[in-house]
Amino acid sequence: MAFHTIIVPPDTEQINHAAALLSAGEVVGIPTETVYGLAADAYNPDAIKKIFLAKGRPQDNPLIVHIDSLDMLPELVLSIPDTAKRLAEKFWPGPLTMIFPKSERVPMETTGNLNTVAVRMPSHPIARQIIHACGFPLAAPSANLSGSPSPTTAEHVLNDMNGRIPLIINGGECEIGVESTVISVSEDRVRVLRPGGITVSMLRTCVENVEIDNGVLHMIANDVKVSSPGMKYKHYAPKAKVIILDGSRQAFADYVNNHSPSNVQDTYALLFDGEENLVSIPALSYGAVHDGLSQAHGLFASLRKLDELNAKLVYARCPEKDGVGLAVYNRLLRAAGFDVITLDKTNAPSENKKEE
Repeated sequence: MAFHTIIVPPDTEQINHAAALLSAGEVVGIPTETVYGLAADAYNPDAIKKIFLAKGRPQDNPLIVHIDSLDMLPELVLSIPDTAKRLAEKFWPGPLTMIFPKSERVPMETTGNLNTVAVRMPSHPIARQIIHACGFPLAAPSANLSGSPSPTTAEHVLNDMNGRIPLIINGGECEIGVESTVISVSEDRVRVLRPGGITVSMLRTCVENVEIDNGVLHMIANDVKVSSPGMKYKHYAPKAKVIILDGSRQAFADYVNNHSPSNVQDTYALLFDGEENLVSIPALSYGAVHDGLSQAHGLFASLRKLDELNAKLVYARCPEKDGVGLAVYNRLLRAAGFDVITLDKTNAPSENKKEE
């Protein structure tokens, strides 16, 4: 069904309108503090199928269920480890998703046919108002076409979802800019399946044993089932071919200036603030050097800007791989299809191969 998609302000009337649509089994674009979500009733299999249809998303990719209070959690899950209770007390509401054994109330369509469910409590007040007005939890993956950069403004959502959904609630620009941290939780340890705004060091203030899943930085085979969205397939990618250059600022500049094709109008550098004059090709910044928060905030908007500029090839500066920078690197890896060139001290590239 084709819709006349509209962007509306987050006033009480429109929030109630969004809740009415969601109660009727429709899909609505909503703001969160991470990225915009494509929301539907987490308990309604037919509504969930509409999310996959709108996104063009593989149906074995699990969705995250959003709640507005801890009162909603027991109906979704079979058990809540004490570790999860401590983490919820410290980081909810916020950009942390935890994976639990699912209850029978949650349909398999929501969980990608897994017996676990991913749950988070967003901190964005509009998201929570919408969930509260509905009275039921919302499954809400990022509101983009599957594989493309995630949306951080209502206009980004409209660019991807025009005609596919009836309504987008405009909550302004997303504060964080990358999706939530996803973790699996046991009684004595946490495993990070997708990095985000809640960092490994932050998690270790609550849980001593925090591990990073191999899938965060390495490619997972398409026939492997995963517990978290964002672990499989090529994600977050502009139409251009993206190559990550991992090395110093000078090594990056030397490589770009020596390897750019003659038709430089189609080739761009994606780098940090103030570095634009180092390269001989057009350049976009995605944040400040040594500042993972600003890079996370700017990454997806910059990747979408590259599409507007009709870029065909993009050389991307590699962020630092700790703190929020780990989340930025994780997203860039998937945008690049794991295509990374490591630059050594003499500025000569190592063999260009995908990290596997």
